[in-house]
Amino acid sequence: MDDFSQHATELRVYGYTLLDNVLDGETVERMRDTLQQAAAELGVESTHRGTARHLANLVTIDPVFFECIDHPRVLPLVEDLMGNELILGSLSARLVRPGDPGQTLHSDVPFGLHRYGTEAPVMMNTVWALDDFSSANGGTRLVPGSHQSHLFEPPDGFIVKHEIQPAIKSGSVIVTHGQTWHGGGANHTNANRHAIFGHYRNGSWMRFQCDPHHGFDPAWLDRLSPRQKQLLRMEHGLSDKLAADFYER
Repeated sequence: MDDFSQHATELRVYGYTLLDNVLDGETVERMRDTLQQAAAELGVESTHRGTARHLANLVTIDPVFFECIDHPRVLPLVEDLMGNELILGSLSARLVRPGDPGQTLHSDVPFGLHRYGTEAPVMMNTVWALDDFSSANGGTRLVPGSHQSHLFEPPDGFIVKHEIQPAIKSGSVIVTHGQTWHGGGANHTNANRHAIFGHYRNGSWMRFQCDPHHGFDPAWLDRLSPRQKQLLRMEHGLSDKLAADFYER
């Protein structure tokens, strides 16, 4: 089995797959430096299932993040499961600081939109590690196979016996089925853990979480590839605002 087929099959069976060395060290450093500065100026305190510094709509902040929109090792895996009629629902970041607790395990797809068997999911997520992930600094936790559980999150009192927390190097990417139970871990180190989240939507959920038209610099349009423009619905520029879950950074 070739490498792509291996990862695509892991996504179908386990609900996630791990890609090593997607970003080189120089790119990781530029993204992390840009993220740190922007999060200090524009970030907000997130309390969603655990505290962290959160920065939304990265495509409006700096072109350094454009590479995450349609990376040739990542997007084809998403398309293989979801088809080509996609949007980048959001590109955001979490900075998990020393002492920030772990998140509760959860799915990213509202229960009424769950799909099972061979049916395409309505959402998938990509987690871009800008630091090494470990159990010490709260790397992403996952429950293999939970995307087919018919449950949004573990029921009250249920003991999750098969959770994993993979140790991965910076520059790696975790691609997840949107229904897979997951959560960030607690950071027990003395350094921040930085990660970017690229969230793709299709079908009945073709609405942005953060509309990238809102705050996008028109001077950057020519820096987008044709596929990036499709994923951001910018084939015709920035003239029309589109439906989004919210319009804040």
